[in-house]
Amino acid sequence: MPMDVRRLVGANLKDLRKRKGISQEALAFDCDLHRTYISGVERGVRNPTVVVLAKIAKALSVDSSELLRPRGKRSS
Repeated sequence: MPMDVRRLVGANLKDLRKRKGISQEALAFDCDLHRTYISGVERGVRNPTVVVLAKIAKALSVDSSELLRPRGKRSS
C-alpha cells in the first residue's frame, strides 16, 4: 500500500532536516513559519501548500521534488 503523501513529505522533511543538522526551530525561522507547523508537517498531520513546500525546500537547499520523492529514491 502506498504511503500517504503527507507522511511521505513529513518523513522526507525530517530526514533532510536532520542530515543538514538543522533544528525545527531554525528551519521554521528560515521559512518564516512557526516551529509547531514544521513539527506538524514532519508528523504528517499538516497538509502544506506547494508554496510552503517551496519555502522549506529552499531553506534546506534542495529541489522541492526531494520532499515528494518516494523513500529510498532520493538523490544525494
